[in-house]
Amino acid sequence: MAKKVVATLKTGKGKEYSKVITMVKSPKTGAYSFKELIVHNDHVKDAIDEAKAQ
Repeated sequence: MAKKVVATLKTGKGKEYSKVITMVKSPKTGAYSFKELIVHNDHVKDAIDEAKAQ
């Protein structure tokens, strides 16, 4: 499924978007998980800053 998303992002208006993957640590168990977002290129820094704040 990830291949399909990445392939779609490379064509047409999809070039204006980026896939942001952040690592999030669970406060309860201490385990890490990954959170994936697809955001506009202008908002990549905002998405990363928001993930760090959590």
